[in-house]
Amino acid sequence: MELARGSTGKHREAPAFPPGIPGGHGAPGSCCWGRGSPWGCVSGHLYTAPDSCEGRCGEAPSEEDECHCHPGCGTLGSCCGDFERRCRPGGDGEEEEDEDEEAAPARGGFSRSRDSITERELLELSEQLYGLDHNRARPGDIALNPQHRAGPGETGHGRDLSPQPLYKHVNEELFSKPTYSSFIKLLDNYQRATGREEEVTAEELREQDTFLGEAMATELMRTLFAFLRQKNRYDSEQEFLEDLKGMWFGLYSRGDGEQDSSGFEHVFSGEVKKGKVSGFHNWIRFYLLEKQGTVNYLSHNFDGPWDTFPTVLGLQFSWDGFHKEVGSAFVGSSPEFELGLYTLCFLARPGRACHLSLGGHSLSIQTFPWTKSTYGGGRRFIATAYVMSP
Repeated sequence: MELARGSTGKHREAPAFPPGIPGGHGAPGSCCWGRGSPWGCVSGHLYTAPDSCEGRCGEAPSEEDECHCHPGCGTLGSCCGDFERRCRPGGDGEEEEDEDEEAAPARGGFSRSRDSITERELLELSEQLYGLDHNRARPGDIALNPQHRAGPGETGHGRDLSPQPLYKHVNEELFSKPTYSSFIKLLDNYQRATGREEEVTAEELREQDTFLGEAMATELMRTLFAFLRQKNRYDSEQEFLEDLKGMWFGLYSRGDGEQDSSGFEHVFSGEVKKGKVSGFHNWIRFYLLEKQGTVNYLSHNFDGPWDTFPTVLGLQFSWDGFHKEVGSAFVGSSPEFELGLYTLCFLARPGRACHLSLGGHSLSIQTFPWTKSTYGGGRRFIATAYVMSP
């Protein structure tokens, strides 16, 4: 079934990757898909620090990366400090297994190598969760008007190339579903400017608990928990809930020491840092602010291959005049679907591309842990999570 859209972007085109990077993320035979690459990219480790090239050699650059590991990073002056050692021919890109997995559960949350999550398991579980997103939008619930498809040189100038809003129609009855309504209540709990201390009230803490409770009541999240319990990541649902609250809602500082940010705020609500939009990867938040007139859709540079919801859109927009040069978001997914997939990838592949399958189509999610502070005895907060679009 075809989505209600404009005349462009109905089919996924072959992605254009930066010069010198064959295949890019996730393409069969490309680096970061498996072993055997001349750049030494591997997929066996559970955790990679965002300032390291461990397991990242050859990956396409992203604006949210702290440093890069692709062949052209030297020209750009953006290479990670261990690029030469890990990624140049003759380096140690084929890393050894962690010598002390029992002593380092925070690296990926899995204490033994037999509990690690394989590529096949990620593909199978993501398809299962996709099928369990019973609260997703149905055909006719959302009508999009993507309009102008931006070329490689058009995403950074901030010009409005799409005179009409992105959303032509949204069936707001979706928002009465428990996970949607409890999710939406969280969106006004944050100050978007980094460097300003977040003050969390008792009511806001209750709203966090309500949303997580509603999410855990879904078959989708219960299935994810059962999988993670089988992998010896969690012993009980309560432990899982407490960790979800820590990784997503725990506060840390993106500024000068103020407790000004969290994974949920960054990913779902959005922030403004150094005059630019940071994070903001949620379609519900976008629709509500576009309806209010505070978000202005500019163009899109990627449209996923799905012919039903959820789909994926790479887009450019402004938020009260602050520009988002390259953003990405699921469209039509339920809040629990995004929470579940991002959590899965953060636990299984933090700091690295997480290759999934949705409805028979490949998709990758990138997450990064916050490395400057921890919670719960060394566990990492979520710094960011987003769908990777070419």
